[in-house]
Amino acid sequence: MNLSDFEKTNHSGLYISKASHPTFGKKYIARFQYERKRYVKVLGYTRKDNLTKKSALDLMQKFKDSIVIKEEIIEAKTKKIVPETTEYIGNEQLSKLIKENEELLSILGDYKKLDIDVLNEGVQKIYDLEELKKYQIELIKLQNFLESNSQRMIIIFEGRDASGKGGAIRRMTRYMNNKHYRIVALGKPTETQRTQWFFQRYVERFPTGGEIVLFDRSWYNRAMVEPIFGFCTKEEHEIFMEDVVNFEQDLVRQGMILIKLYFSVSKEEQKRRFDRRIQDPLRQWKFSEVDMQAQDLWDEFSEKKYEMLRRTTSRSAPWHIVRSDDKHKARLEAIKVILNSVDYDGRNYSLDYEPNEEVNISVQRELLQMRKSKNY
Repeated sequence: MNLSDFEKTNHSGLYISKASHPTFGKKYIARFQYERKRYVKVLGYTRKDNLTKKSALDLMQKFKDSIVIKEEIIEAKTKKIVPETTEYIGNEQLSKLIKENEELLSILGDYKKLDIDVLNEGVQKIYDLEELKKYQIELIKLQNFLESNSQRMIIIFEGRDASGKGGAIRRMTRYMNNKHYRIVALGKPTETQRTQWFFQRYVERFPTGGEIVLFDRSWYNRAMVEPIFGFCTKEEHEIFMEDVVNFEQDLVRQGMILIKLYFSVSKEEQKRRFDRRIQDPLRQWKFSEVDMQAQDLWDEFSEKKYEMLRRTTSRSAPWHIVRSDDKHKARLEAIKVILNSVDYDGRNYSLDYEPNEEVNISVQRELLQMRKSKNY
């Protein structure tokens, strides 16, 4: 294995091949040193094994952990053991490790019956949920502030199918007071609504004083979905693109807090999520005929996405691009955007509100990336 064929990722010890195999995709390897020994392992391929950077990191960490434990056991065998006790003479570290293992076993129970990937995913979710809770507390403070000041907030969630919009909404609203927020996910317009002003059916769902409305897809359906599937004419699409910026500026001028989030998922990750929906009986209800066309129409959606972001971001209502291949990081960054939009009372300044620039991407950077590749 020639290391010159690989390039470093932004994670120490994790490398990815420069060239992509036509069938298997790119190869991830782990390479690191421990106790003056060098270890190298092939972790898998992006296509063949559906390996993402996050899953490759998890595999690398498992490999590292196995090496550490193996070396400690070898070290323990070189020392004398007191018969019928768990105390290792001169090996306090191993004794501590055994105690920790006993504690973990008491928590995990009969973990060997579980798929190791399912177990790892479950444990990681616990850590992710704990990290989110600190920010969810801040969302409650923000909600209380809006209520006490009769301020109105609209949060738009846009993105391709399976980009993580619904999951982000559920995490954001999990502990919020449901009397003061609404989730709006409108279906196809009725025949009557088609004869009305396009924005009318959305305006009817706008928040009152002290309320937050979260749009799971919004009027931006007309910017991407409708023209691609022929649900609107070219003229209707162009009228929308010309009018929407002024429409949003008027909302902001009238005191509306408007936050526009675009969840940007890669083509590879979208396919992985679709495949999981098809295979998992608990997720099959999420899969639709439109989803089946999403991969085939990827380039068409990319063109409309590029035009939408370029023409409809403004100073008063900018787009916030959230890379969503890592769901937890995407949710965390989206919450930060919302918290940073209002100077609410009682903010916990010990938390990190700075954007993660690998996840929270500027519109300019997203457009530049899209000019190079349509992968997002």
